[in-house]
Amino acid sequence: MFEIIKDTKIDFAGKRKYAYIFSGILVLIGLFAFVQVLLGRANLGIEFTGGTMVQTSYNRHLAPEDIGKIRSAILGAKLGESEIQQVSGGGRYMLLIRLKKIEATGGRISDEVLGILGKTFPEIPFRKEATQDVGPTVGTDLQHKAVWAIFWALIAIALYIWIRFRTLDFGIAALVATMHDVFVMLGIVYLLNLEITLLIITAILTIAGYSLTDTVVVFDRIRENMRTKRREGLFKVINLSVNGVLSRTILTGGTTLLPVAALLILGGDVTRYFSLALFIGLFLGTYSSWFVASPILLEWEKVASTGERARK
Repeated sequence: MFEIIKDTKIDFAGKRKYAYIFSGILVLIGLFAFVQVLLGRANLGIEFTGGTMVQTSYNRHLAPEDIGKIRSAILGAKLGESEIQQVSGGGRYMLLIRLKKIEATGGRISDEVLGILGKTFPEIPFRKEATQDVGPTVGTDLQHKAVWAIFWALIAIALYIWIRFRTLDFGIAALVATMHDVFVMLGIVYLLNLEITLLIITAILTIAGYSLTDTVVVFDRIRENMRTKRREGLFKVINLSVNGVLSRTILTGGTTLLPVAALLILGGDVTRYFSLALFIGLFLGTYSSWFVASPILLEWEKVASTGERARK
């Protein structure tokens, strides 16, 4: 296989204590963010909060960049993030603009939205058709079901790794690393005050899957080296294994970053936060494979050795 760098001897296992401190802080932030989300105190999207929908009619088709201008103008008017859907049929064009709940009344919001539309496109006669309060598309029951779905998915991941590598320590390490990525990514989103939408949730779960794939590659190399270099000890085997797949990780991670970066720069307002979360998460997933999942195997061995000595 083509290698960018060869024969690296980075002491990944030796730096694990610093990684534990760093990851511990980020996980605590993630747990705090998770509680804030459950309490509804985070920057939740319209899907979770509900809001007001303003329906307007006009006389011509709007291009995607025009919709982006409207969204930016609404955000600039401090009405928050918006969901905008263009509907056409029978020679009629309509905009369905959905805004998060704010203190203003529905009538006041609709007037402000019409004013924004008029300033953004003065040549188009926009007319208000209806204004109504709408509930969250993701209700409490669906949120609870989503949490349980993620829980059982993590359990399934642990079982898969356990069956594949035939040892419990690999399964537990993969489970902890995956949970680490989910909570840390949620904490980063919370710190950046990004609006938590279904796209952001999708990005977090995508990163968890990407990180798991990278972890499996590292675990495969560790298992292979444990068979051929058993006398070296697990500490050296981990360093040897991670360094062995380092070039592969850089190649795959780099090629994955390219389309994500293109999406971040050229994708527009709708996908900006989604692609930003993916961009950060790719680095996070690689980090957890090196400094979280692999060192847990070392800690597990220490605990197992201590238990054996205590029994003797």
